[in-house]
Amino acid sequence: MAHIDAGKTTTTERILYYSGYTRSLGDVDDGDTVTDFMAQERERGITIQSAAVTFDWKGYRVNLIDTPGHVDFTLEVERCLRVLDGAVAVFDASAGVEAQTLTVWKQADKHKIPRICFLNKMDKTGASFNYAVESIREKLKAKPLILQLPIGEARTFQGVVDVVNKEKLLWNSNSGDGKDFERKPLLETSDPELLKETIEARNSLIEQVADLDDEFADLVLGEFSDNFDLVPAEKLQTAIHRVTLARAAVPVLCGSALKNKGVQPLLDAITMYLPSPEEREYGFLQWYKGDLCALAFKVLHDKQRGPLVFLRIYSGTLKPQLAIHNINRNCTERMSRLLLPFADQHVEIPSLTAGNIALTVGLKQTATGDTIVSSKSSALAAARRAGRGEKKPGENNEAESLLLAGVEIPEPVFFCTIEPPSVAKQPDLDHALDRLQREDPSLKVRIDPDSGQTVLCGMGELHIEIIHDRIKREYGLETYLGPLQVAYRETILNSVRATDILDRTLGDKRHFVRADLEARPGEAPSSRAVIEYADCVSEDLVQASREAIENAVHSACLQGPLLGSPVQDVAITLHSLMIHPGTSTAMVNACVSRCVQKALKKAEKQVLEPLMSLEVTVTGDYLSPVLADLAQRRGNIQEIQTRQDSKVVIGFVPLAEMMGYSTVLRTLTSGSATFALEFSTYQAMSPQDQTALLNQRSGLAQVL
Repeated sequence: MAHIDAGKTTTTERILYYSGYTRSLGDVDDGDTVTDFMAQERERGITIQSAAVTFDWKGYRVNLIDTPGHVDFTLEVERCLRVLDGAVAVFDASAGVEAQTLTVWKQADKHKIPRICFLNKMDKTGASFNYAVESIREKLKAKPLILQLPIGEARTFQGVVDVVNKEKLLWNSNSGDGKDFERKPLLETSDPELLKETIEARNSLIEQVADLDDEFADLVLGEFSDNFDLVPAEKLQTAIHRVTLARAAVPVLCGSALKNKGVQPLLDAITMYLPSPEEREYGFLQWYKGDLCALAFKVLHDKQRGPLVFLRIYSGTLKPQLAIHNINRNCTERMSRLLLPFADQHVEIPSLTAGNIALTVGLKQTATGDTIVSSKSSALAAARRAGRGEKKPGENNEAESLLLAGVEIPEPVFFCTIEPPSVAKQPDLDHALDRLQREDPSLKVRIDPDSGQTVLCGMGELHIEIIHDRIKREYGLETYLGPLQVAYRETILNSVRATDILDRTLGDKRHFVRADLEARPGEAPSSRAVIEYADCVSEDLVQASREAIENAVHSACLQGPLLGSPVQDVAITLHSLMIHPGTSTAMVNACVSRCVQKALKKAEKQVLEPLMSLEVTVTGDYLSPVLADLAQRRGNIQEIQTRQDSKVVIGFVPLAEMMGYSTVLRTLTSGSATFALEFSTYQAMSPQDQTALLNQRSGLAQVL
């Protein structure tokens, strides 16, 4: 996991080569890497879909997933971290911690993932080991354990020093693929300076680990208090392993994947310090007692085989032709074949045990985040063991309580309409979008109720562009994209009361409802309306029609009075509700909904727009044109940091102003600047901007 262009795919490519899985070294620029196999990835030189590969290294089986770095594909990182036991964070040694590094680091924190840091690109001009380590310490608030020191930096980078074993690893400059390297002990005679530096680094490493691990501290203070030099490497390694598992610190290694240096020691560190599946504690496993329990974390569509579902097996064994039960969808499906994933090549296997990642063929219903068990009875037995037999309000059955936590799907911020070339192609487009949504849950598709158009909702311009491209290539449909739109929200600024009466006679039945409610700004920000009931409203009445009332309020808040955007940060208090006996719930729903809309219309209204946090990395010469451009875009600059030779501008900019920003930025800076954009929050628009937006929207309606 890493920021864009830190070298994840290149590192993966080297790992596969040295572990003997591939025969030749692929290159992102040549478009022949194993894990970037989609046409779009090869053309753009970026990773879009995470790819899983299984390989062996020195007697260990390793499941590796190469993830994307762009913020538009955050969900890919999220769902892979959800099912993995450890992560390697890759850093560009000349840039240290960048915007997206922070995001993936937070995601790993959320899933409690132990990780190793790999400072890549040590051969790049401007690479600085100390700067990168410092930025990990400061920006990620992590404790770096320096296990390697570089020998030379930038052009002079030749190899690394293994601090734990006091050895130097030098890669033979004549060997083209970096397979041959020498391990030499550091000697006083040949490298006095390097040895002195290594001993200092090792002593401070021992102190750091002893601070974090009591068992190791006792050992050091007991036997080796006079001379840290005598601490055996094995004892130090076991202690580092424990500290890494406890997530108290992160081991730091360095190298250059492109120049084939430092990858083998990284593989050794992965097997030595990151946890095996047995070492990760999962509370729910004890209830399954060895029965099958797995989580579906990704779906791909294959032209020949249909949907391929990636599963992480937590306990039990998977076999082909096995019937499995999906707790989330409450259905039983049969798996026809079981495959081991090797990017886009798959190997059929007879069975797979816990801790592995499997690819299954034949599961039609399963989607991302579903929990898979061997049968319904096994799920109920596990639920009983967990002592969840007693009913909790709102819980339908015992199996529900055993769902594994799924994957949180971020809210989309970009919208645009998509149209097929002709009406006859609409079913094909719906089919394609249906499949793409199953593969990528962060893509949402909805039908605009007013115009009947299909609206794509995604995570950013790049995301929508890639989806459009995939529809064209994979499904052969030439579609048209409408202009990108921004997901606005609305809210109210003052309290308003409204009353509504609905009195209808249908047949011989009289339906009568009278609602009196108040809408006011919510105290805490929340995307759904908060519903409260006044004391005078009778408890029985509320119990009987609670569902109708809540559905009415939420549906009324889906379309605000100004732009028809969802209303957020509001609280609704129901002051009185009179319902004639025999009135249907649909009438209660209609009356309350109408009443809420009345109240929202009366109130002072405010449009909220999505605010993005922006980080632009630019050389000093181009700083002023970039700042001038951001000022025109209603940007709010928070700070300007110095990162070695370049400046990093950090600030907030409304999403509406960021359309096509990448092109403008390239033009302004002759292609030298990079930027990272991420959704931050919703903020109120200024009165002038709001009026301009409303005029533009109503003006468009007149033109049409």
